[in-house]
Amino acid sequence: MERMCHVCKTMRERAELLRVVRTPEGEIKVDPSGKAAGRGCYICRSAACIKKGVKTRYLNRAFKTACPEDVYQEVLQYACEQ
Repeated sequence: MERMCHVCKTMRERAELLRVVRTPEGEIKVDPSGKAAGRGCYICRSAACIKKGVKTRYLNRAFKTACPEDVYQEVLQYACEQ
C-alpha cells in the first residue's frame, strides 16, 4: 500500500517511509511499526528528506499543533542512521 511523503510529496510503499503518529491522547511519537492507533504522518527514510522536514517543522503543519522538540530529535536520529 502506497503513502505520500509529507515533505517531498512522492508516493512510496509504506515500508519505505517513517511514520509519526498523534495518538488519541494527543501524544506525538515516532511509530517504527507503523501500526499505532492515531493520525499518522509519513516521511521518506532518506537523510535529505528527514533533514528538510525537521528544518521546516513539517509535523507542526501535519498535526496542526506544536510538536515537542524531542520528537524532531528522534526523527533526526533516523537520518543519522542512514
